Amino acid sequence: MKTVITGAAGLLGWHLRSHLSVLDAWKEEVVALDRLGFNDDSTLDAALSGAEVVIHCAGINRADDQALEQGNIDLADRLVSAMRRTGARPHLIYTNTIHKERDNAYGRGKAGADRVLRGWAESEGARYMELVLPHVFGEGGRAFYNSAVFTFCQQIVAGESLSINAGGMLELLHAQDICARIVDVLEKREVGELRLKGRSISAAEVAGKLSAMHASYTGHVVPDLRDRFDLELFNTLRSFLYPAHYPCALTLHTDDRGSLFEAVKADNGGQAFLSTTKPGITRGNHFHFNKVERFLVIKGEAVIRLRRLFDDEVKEFHVSGSEPVYIDMPTLHTHSITNVGSEEVMTLFWSHEIFDPGAPDTYFLPVLQDQES
Repeated sequence: MKTVITGAAGLLGWHLRSHLSVLDAWKEEVVALDRLGFNDDSTLDAALSGAEVVIHCAGINRADDQALEQGNIDLADRLVSAMRRTGARPHLIYTNTIHKERDNAYGRGKAGADRVLRGWAESEGARYMELVLPHVFGEGGRAFYNSAVFTFCQQIVAGESLSINAGGMLELLHAQDICARIVDVLEKREVGELRLKGRSISAAEVAGKLSAMHASYTGHVVPDLRDRFDLELFNTLRSFLYPAHYPCALTLHTDDRGSLFEAVKADNGGQAFLSTTKPGITRGNHFHFNKVERFLVIKGEAVIRLRRLFDDEVKEFHVSGSEPVYIDMPTLHTHSITNVGSEEVMTLFWSHEIFDPGAPDTYFLPVLQDQES
């Protein structure tokens, strides 16, 4: 099913690409249009030709009033013109916002874009869904741009004072939850308007949760993550810590009997296991959507590699059992560990949850294109 995503380099667009990449019905035929691609006629036309689904995530969030209002309408006009030019009649989903109901430049622009897209669907007899979203958060967001959550994360990590609207309320929904609902809409061929609900919470409470998580985590204690919302907040916070926070050195307590270090401390359980890896062998080459996973080499020499989904840059961490450090894998980053020494590597792996074969949250993807798991 050929699916086009506009705004694919943005927060929701990137999460949607990640989500669809593991679904057999979509992963082979996703066309991701960033700003440059969307603004190029030939690229846009090629993408829309034969498209069965278009998910319009592109939008202008921060600009002067003229750009906010007319710019969002212009994006919709451009998409409609290209669909008419190419004869495309896809199932169109527009990711709109609850701010569309406000009488300001941004709200009027988003509401105007809906009118343009809805008008096209009615004239063409095409399926159209306006997905009205609350405040979106998740890994990969930008401070002072997408959501207060990201601003809090950046300020906390930088040790800055928080900019909190004491009376402010947020309705938060993680990007992956939105992606799952988009797939549901497509599978059920739904049309019309759908308002998604998030977690209603004060800005002050969100800031408090993130601050407490940061204090606990930087003190080498993983917070309690049994509440899915807390897990999503924590993984969002961790995305701002990576890569500068790692590797994390552990205190090695040594006496005439030997040595000891505390490998994992967590407020609620999880699962740990040991593995050995022979020289030259690579383990991993997979990524997770939710799992908090720790790598800790306790013997031998290894290199840990990570790559953000759809990026080319590979981060490398050289680790040794002689100087124990841990690296927690960020979500939506494929990762691997390779034995680069002459003896076996022994690694302690830990995750915040017990492995469930029915829902492993583990997806194969090479970090380096010539690697195999």
